[in-house]
Amino acid sequence: MKSLEELNLSHKYTQLPDHFYSTQVISQLLNPEVAGFNDSVAELLGLDPEQKNREDFSEFFNGSKPLSGVMPISTVYSGHQFGYYVPQLGDGRAMLLGEVTNKNGETWEIQLKGAGPTPYSRNADGRAVLRSTIREFLCSEAMHGLGIPTTRALCLFDSETPVYREQVERGALLVRVAQSHLRFGSFEYFYHHGLHDDLKLLADYVINHYYPYLLDSNNPYLALLQTIIQKTAELIAQWQAVGFAHGVMNTDNMSILGLTLDYGPFGFLDNYNPGYICNHSDTNGRYAFDQQPFIGEWNCSAIAQALIPFIAVEEAKAALNEFRPQYKKSYRALMMKKLGLQTLSTENKTLIDDLLKLLEKNNVDYTLFFRKLCFFNTLENNKNESIRDLFIDREGFDLWANIYRLQLQNNNSCDNDRTLHMQRENPKYILRNYLAQQAIEDAEKHNYETLENLLKVLQSPYDEHKKFEDLAQLPPDWAQEIVISCSS
Repeated sequence: MKSLEELNLSHKYTQLPDHFYSTQVISQLLNPEVAGFNDSVAELLGLDPEQKNREDFSEFFNGSKPLSGVMPISTVYSGHQFGYYVPQLGDGRAMLLGEVTNKNGETWEIQLKGAGPTPYSRNADGRAVLRSTIREFLCSEAMHGLGIPTTRALCLFDSETPVYREQVERGALLVRVAQSHLRFGSFEYFYHHGLHDDLKLLADYVINHYYPYLLDSNNPYLALLQTIIQKTAELIAQWQAVGFAHGVMNTDNMSILGLTLDYGPFGFLDNYNPGYICNHSDTNGRYAFDQQPFIGEWNCSAIAQALIPFIAVEEAKAALNEFRPQYKKSYRALMMKKLGLQTLSTENKTLIDDLLKLLEKNNVDYTLFFRKLCFFNTLENNKNESIRDLFIDREGFDLWANIYRLQLQNNNSCDNDRTLHMQRENPKYILRNYLAQQAIEDAEKHNYETLENLLKVLQSPYDEHKKFEDLAQLPPDWAQEIVISCSS
């Protein structure tokens, strides 16, 4: 494991023309302190986790003592925001420090979020507030714990820098990592500005560095589109299966690697409500939970459009036509695993659809139900009371449970074995909004213990964590009053 001085960074993105990015100077925070640190990401980077205890730790990310090889840059991109094309966006509050190559030969970009204004800030301050930084820090690790592709975070810093939103808040800095932070909007920028030579340079860069196996394809650009479509469909299927809603699925927030990217407003389902809107600013429900598959397909059409200079229109349409079958295949397979069933059939599809309708009708907590279902008893005289009591319509549950029991029996299911398998598919812990809010409120008092404990639990959400059973409880009534908007 390396020290901070030994963590030498490089920049392959700067091999592209200068107008792909802008060099930056970090705008230092006032008296930064470590509010959260992720040992597992440190190890991923080859960094000794004990480095976090150094008195000068923050200086390596706050600009006064930069890491070796650091040349902060912000990248340009555009995108469709709530369905409307915006010609230029870019990293308005993010700076890419460079890349680290770990002992496995993997390269990981290290990016700062909240390090001050860039040319793409559009008159904004380029800062991040403590509450939104905590939410991203926790949720990116929660998603990783759930096995869902995502950016991750090494650490976050609190500070005394005032940041002006609806009220004055404390500025914070997130150090996040990913193999690439490039997005659909990176391609859209060069396409819509008619810079097709630059567009080709970007596509070649992505293929060479992230998808080199596509070079053997008849048309690597078509293969790139097909790969992005497949990864996006699989990602959104995972979101839907676990009950996660991304509140701002603009094309500039969609990853070319199929990662969950840019945690602004987000939320996990409490009661199963397919029309759940996690973003208070999304007044028309464009990004409601049940709209995510359709928006994912729409976003894929945007990057398909951007790649048209290198792909025949009919080929692009054929690639897009694969989104829905891929999504449905992935989603149904995930739901089958959540139910502990082995073979997909027409009867099982009906079983899933009927269950979701029943959960919605009875306002049943999505995560709690599936965790309890892990312990379903297939004996005919067992009413499975602990699950049954979640429903107002108990007779409706009984009818569904009888069909479910028969399906399990047809699969020759053994209760004990199935329980163990289902516990690895149905998390006990998710990042409910009220848990994040509790961590935020304590952190605002400079108490980071709640944040630390929550991080530990979310890193292994399928485990029991007997010491933290309270974190798996239903949300309190006051949780309904929490409002999450784009400014969060």
